[in-house]
Amino acid sequence: MSLAKLAKRRELFKRAAKYDAEYKSTALNEIRLRRQAKAEGNYYVPAQEKLVFVVRIRGINNIAPKPRKVLQLLRLLQINNGVFLRLNKATSEMLQLIQPYVTYGYPNMKTIRGLVYKRGYAKVNKQRIPISDNAVIEKSLGKYNIICVEDLIHEIATVGPHFKQASNFLWPFKLSNPNNMWHSRKFLHFIEGGDTGNRENFINNLVQSMN
Repeated sequence: MSLAKLAKRRELFKRAAKYDAEYKSTALNEIRLRRQAKAEGNYYVPAQEKLVFVVRIRGINNIAPKPRKVLQLLRLLQINNGVFLRLNKATSEMLQLIQPYVTYGYPNMKTIRGLVYKRGYAKVNKQRIPISDNAVIEKSLGKYNIICVEDLIHEIATVGPHFKQASNFLWPFKLSNPNNMWHSRKFLHFIEGGDTGNRENFINNLVQSMN
């Protein structure tokens, strides 16, 4: 192996170890804050969620022009397509518009990593390319200091400064039908015993059954 390749491999290993330490530290801090609140007789309120994973669960029959446009804008062109989305005022309003056609929630680290490694494809020159090599990532996102899969996952998970570029680099995920996860009243809201709308942390169970 050449010295340049060896140096690159070491750099990637260091980045992965740094991210791993960061994720563990964040998780431990959450546990500490929860325990502290409980000890003081308070409720712990987690920080506002910044990331959602959105899955299209309904076809195009009888769709009004506005929701249709939003689904196109979010690249949710087919049933079981999924995308990561930064949660802010504008995207929250979009999600309200398309609520009858999608389900979404807050992906955890396991879900994000599983999607990228198992279902992740790159969008390069409008082509769907397998992420079989870090070079594919570095060529498109190297200018943002995103040069490997772990960088890509970190940018998505932390909703980093180049989240938009990282998210657009990923082709919309093509998921399988979930094993017996849809309810009989599928097109009611999740909180009414259906499947549409915000299912918060329960998105993780759904995505893992579709991945």
